[in-house]
Amino acid sequence: MAALDAQKRISSNPHHESTMPRFQQILLLVGQMSYTWTNTESLLIYLIAGLAKVDKETAIIVFLTLNTTRARIELVERLAKMQKTPAACRQAVLAVTSELTRQAKLRNKYSHCIYSFNESGTHGSTQLMRIADGKDDVKYGKIEALDDKEIGRIQASIEDIKAINQNIWSIIIDNSFPK
Repeated sequence: MAALDAQKRISSNPHHESTMPRFQQILLLVGQMSYTWTNTESLLIYLIAGLAKVDKETAIIVFLTLNTTRARIELVERLAKMQKTPAACRQAVLAVTSELTRQAKLRNKYSHCIYSFNESGTHGSTQLMRIADGKDDVKYGKIEALDDKEIGRIQASIEDIKAINQNIWSIIIDNSFPK
């Protein structure tokens, strides 16, 4: 079933052509995921401004001072958990940051891995650049195929990130946060 859903997303993608090498498909999708992610992550500025009750310029400086997505999300979550934050706003913010954190995993995988394709660009894989310490060994460089299932996961993630973007805008508007 998941493979069928993934194939539907691939065939409905305007950039997908049966003749397009996997290499080009992946580049297009990873680029789109990166753009969508960056656009959505920048909306945390407005959540910081509204929750901390500061102007947008101050929120931008705070946002840019925190140099990781995790730190930015943690700040927004901590501000949302403050007693002065209305319960409905707190719940909405925590739901959206939870989803953003979940989506960050796939985005991070494709932003920080090494890609490998055959000469024709039709078959590819990723190699994760992460160390996993075992009890008495070290593992690194997990290799995973870039198959139709993975393409479907990337496409689904792009759609999920777009939905997060819309949800953040709803929070900003519903709570009259600075824009």
